[in-house]
Amino acid sequence: MKHILSIVILLSGVLASFGIEHFVFFGTYTGAKSKGIYVSRFDSASGKISEPELAVETKSPNFLAVDPTGRFLYAVGEMTVAPDKRVSSVDAFKVDAKTGKLSLLNQQASRGGGPCHVSVDATGKCVMVANYGSGSIASYPVCADGSLNEASTTIQHTGSSVIPGRQSGPHAHVICPSPDNRFALTCDLGLDKVLVYQLDAAKAKLTPNNPPFYSVAPGSGPRHLAFSQDGKFVYVINEMKLTITVFAYDTANATMTEVQTISTLPPGISATERDSTAEVADHPSGKFVYGSNRGHDSIAVFTVDAKTGKLTLVQNESTQGKTPRHFAIDPSGGWLLAENQNSDSVVVFAIDRASGKLKPTGQTITLGSPVCAAFVVKNL
Repeated sequence: MKHILSIVILLSGVLASFGIEHFVFFGTYTGAKSKGIYVSRFDSASGKISEPELAVETKSPNFLAVDPTGRFLYAVGEMTVAPDKRVSSVDAFKVDAKTGKLSLLNQQASRGGGPCHVSVDATGKCVMVANYGSGSIASYPVCADGSLNEASTTIQHTGSSVIPGRQSGPHAHVICPSPDNRFALTCDLGLDKVLVYQLDAAKAKLTPNNPPFYSVAPGSGPRHLAFSQDGKFVYVINEMKLTITVFAYDTANATMTEVQTISTLPPGISATERDSTAEVADHPSGKFVYGSNRGHDSIAVFTVDAKTGKLTLVQNESTQGKTPRHFAIDPSGGWLLAENQNSDSVVVFAIDRASGKLKPTGQTITLGSPVCAAFVVKNL
């Protein structure tokens, strides 16, 4: 898996040097300014992005995931079951390789309230969903045509943590397959835990690992996570304390050992009640980690110690908007797109490959309530 990943990163860099164009899909909260999933064209050589077009109309697709082939896209949101009734759903779409338009394949109930994250395993045979409202997770077998069968696993988290209201019950916020595709990790904000599941992708089955979870500091509110490129570390971003916790990760049995917890804010800056973190991502080179701050409205940039996994903060760059709920790094590693949910904008930043630091490019598009982005190589 490590060698395959290295080849993919190398090829991405080569393709970028020739100006390969990508589709970038945006999930939104729908309303007066947005109607569903949008698509832009992104040039990886210049960083230029086209104005977004509606790819498909659908209700509040707040998180997206693309299968390994780039032929199918999955979203969590809502579906209509009666003229006056909607339920939480995970939706399967087929990607038109030439236009970027999406066509609905089918929908399945998300098996919980408030779905907020969706992922696809490395084989493309299993889709997984985290439900924030109910604190549950589910997994779905993928059919040959990209559509979804009914959930094969549904697991309800239980418990609470120390912050009344926010942590009075479970709130699953992310579910990600491990780099070797043998496990899946879930952050539960309400429990202050990272839960670990054994993943049988062929059957789309999840079972609790032994040990079944690892804890972060009480009141942290773990939200999202990212694996290091070599699979040796896990970076967990904590929404409520505005920190990132680094875990050493044993690939043999998915055991985790805390290495470090570091603030995502500049030195001397304390979090206010309106501040929170959102997304975390590891750079394709493995040299840098990025995290988004809402309220402070910045991207925190960290360099990585390759041996220990420890992070050093080197920059907090303004996202030039409000509430960066998500950001995405393009496959070449040359650009970062920050989606500002509450100022209806997506801003393109250049990534310095030596330092990891961000620099605004002047490229900005307007889009109502953007909350997720996913790249697909465009079929030229």
